Amino acid sequence: MHIQKEYGVKSIICRNGRSEGVLDSAALLATRLDAREISAASVLEGHLARIAALEPGLKAFITVDAEGARARAQALDAAEEAVGPLHGLPVAVKDLTDTAGLATTMGSAIHAERIPDMDDPVVARLRAAGAVIIGKANTPEFGFGAVCTNPLQGPTANPYDPVLTSGGSSGGSAVAVATGMAALAHGTDFGGSVRTPASFCGVVSIRPTVGLIGDAGRELAWTGLATAGAMARTVDDAALMLGVMAAPSALDPLSALVPTVDAPFTRIAATPDFGLAPVSDAVRARFGSAVARAEEVLGVIPSATPDCAGAPMAFRTLRTAQIARNFGPLVAQEGDRITPTVRWNVEAGLALSAQDYLAAEAGRAALWRRFTAFFAEHDVLLAPAASVLPWPNAAGEVTEMDGRPLADILDYLAVTFIVSLVGFPVVTLPAPCAAGELPFGLQLIGRPGSEAGLIAFAKRLEAAGFCWTPPPLLQNL
Repeated sequence: MHIQKEYGVKSIICRNGRSEGVLDSAALLATRLDAREISAASVLEGHLARIAALEPGLKAFITVDAEGARARAQALDAAEEAVGPLHGLPVAVKDLTDTAGLATTMGSAIHAERIPDMDDPVVARLRAAGAVIIGKANTPEFGFGAVCTNPLQGPTANPYDPVLTSGGSSGGSAVAVATGMAALAHGTDFGGSVRTPASFCGVVSIRPTVGLIGDAGRELAWTGLATAGAMARTVDDAALMLGVMAAPSALDPLSALVPTVDAPFTRIAATPDFGLAPVSDAVRARFGSAVARAEEVLGVIPSATPDCAGAPMAFRTLRTAQIARNFGPLVAQEGDRITPTVRWNVEAGLALSAQDYLAAEAGRAALWRRFTAFFAEHDVLLAPAASVLPWPNAAGEVTEMDGRPLADILDYLAVTFIVSLVGFPVVTLPAPCAAGELPFGLQLIGRPGSEAGLIAFAKRLEAAGFCWTPPPLLQNL
C-alpha cells in the first residue's frame, strides 16, 4: 500500500479561515500564484492538510506523494517566473496513467510495486505547465467497475454520503476535487468514467472529442472509444486543465481528424434516455426538473434524440473485445488474482467472433452518421450523466434498476457509452440540488471540435445554479 498517513504538516489559514486555497477555484489560485501573492508551497500544504483530514476515510487516493510534491512546489517557488498556466496547482492523476518515479498500480495487486520510468504524455504536459502532482487517485482494477475499489484501496466513499459510491472508474479523482484535496484532477473515460463520478460527486468534467488529446501509444489506433478527461469544481477550471492536456500527435490518426467548430449555441434539445437506455425513475424525475430549470435560462427545450438503434450491442462488443485483447493473457495467467469485473469483460470478449466485431464497427459507423445528421440541426443535446443515483458501495455492480433486471453489468452505462461510441465531446455539469438531495449531473453534448462553444454554454448554466456545492462533511474543516 502506498498511502502516506502521516504528513507532519500544519494547515495554513488564509483570510477566510480556510486552508490556503483548497476551495478556491483553480483559475483564481493560478492567478494568485502567477502574481506571487501566495506560494506553491503554502497551497500544497493546505491541500495536504485536507488530505490528512479526510483520508483514509474517503479512500480517494492509492498513493499520496507528499515528499515529491513538496520538492516540486519548492522548485516552482524558486523559479524566476511562472512555469506555465498550472504553476503550483496540486493535481491528482488517475492511477491508470503512468507517472515517472511514482507508483502506478492500475488498481491491481499485480502492479502494486510498479514505478514507471517515464510519464504518460498527458502527465508530461501537466508537469510542463507547472502542475504539482499530489498523488494517484483511486480506480477499479484497470479502470473496469461500477464501484471504485480494488485489492489495494477502496471503496472510495461519496463525500455527500460516505455509505454510497463515488462511481467508477474516475471516482478517486472526482472525490479529490469535490473535497478540495486537489485543485484539479485527471481522469479517463471509456464508457462514462469521468461523467458518472462527476454526476455522483457534484463536480464538472470534460470528456473532449476523441483525438483532441493526442494518444500516440494507443495500440488500436483507429478505435477511439477512450480518452483522457478533466475534472474540477468549475467550468473554467476544467477548461484550464483541458487546454493543457489537449495536443495533437502525428502518431495518433484520430488526432488529425478533430475539426474546430466556432458558432453560437442556440439550438438546444434534451433526451432522458436516447430512446432506449435504461434510466431509473429517480433520474428521470431529476432530469425533468433540471431541464425545466435550464429552460428558465435558455427558453423552451424540445425533446429530441438521434436514432441510437444498435448502440448497446455495438458498445458491448467493441469494449469486451478490446479488453479481452489487452487483458486476456493476464487473466489466463493470474486467474483469481484479477477482480471478477475484469474477468467478466475478458470472458465476454473471448466469446466473440471476427464477424461480431465487424458488425459492431458497422453499427458504430451508422450511429456516428446519425449523430452527425442530428447535430447539423442542433448545437447541444442535454442528457443525464448517469442512469441511476449513487447506490451503496456494498451493493457492488448495477444489475437491476427499479426492480427490473438489466441485460448485464454494462447496461446502466448506456446513457454515457452511446456518446463514447461516436466520440463527441461532453461537458458534465452538476444540476441544482434541493436540500438533502444527492448530486446529479447533466451531459452537455456537442459536435466534434465544439469544446469552446460547449464550455461557454456550460458557463451560462453554471451561473444559473448548475454548479458544485461543498459536501456536508467539509462544514467542520
